[in-house]
Amino acid sequence: MALKLFELVGVDASRPFSPFCWRTRLALAHKGLHAATVPWRFTEKAALSPYQSEKVPVLLDGEASVADSFAIAVYLEDAYPDRPSLFGGEGGRAAARFLNGWGDVAIIGGMFPLIAADIVQRLDAADAAYFRKTREARFGKSLETVAEDREAKVEGFRRSLDPLRLMLRAQPFVGGTAPNYGDHIVFGGFQWARIVSPFMLLANDDPVYAWRERMLDAYDGLARRTAAFAL
Repeated sequence: MALKLFELVGVDASRPFSPFCWRTRLALAHKGLHAATVPWRFTEKAALSPYQSEKVPVLLDGEASVADSFAIAVYLEDAYPDRPSLFGGEGGRAAARFLNGWGDVAIIGGMFPLIAADIVQRLDAADAAYFRKTREARFGKSLETVAEDREAKVEGFRRSLDPLRLMLRAQPFVGGTAPNYGDHIVFGGFQWARIVSPFMLLANDDPVYAWRERMLDAYDGLARRTAAFAL
């Protein structure tokens, strides 16, 4: 049965950009599975209601539907045990739960104020209005005000990556000698930023930048093949 994946897109449907959808894209590639993309936009929540979700990713596998990137990873691990493991065992699965939270807060949450104003420019009029209204309500100020002085603010984000940077001194990937779902979690945010914003989050002499380059080349260059605004 063919897999289908609802993915967030903007004006350009060839550039799915959700960090959570990228976690799932990479998990599928890791498992050697292909899913047909179903483009989805912020204002199309009704399209997901049959699957008890208002957000992507949503994966359809025959009669089964799974929402939430981590739930999808667990589903893929259990439904396709004969394919390469995303977690490398129960200990890896448990550790990935921690990384999932850290990735949401430190990576996605840390970079979001720096790139949010750029995201609006990638959306059609209806989605742009929705995104601006909901995100400005969250910040209590305009997206442009949030992004002010981001060249200085990015230094704090870079410092927050020290745990990742220290680990990469000992191994090339979060998963060790090869990427696993921990890498997918962390990399999803950086791929999101590349696709929506020209702003350089990482210095090119940063070990995290080198790791990101390795992830761009992983799985036959899956992530690098998607057009991006940032190097």
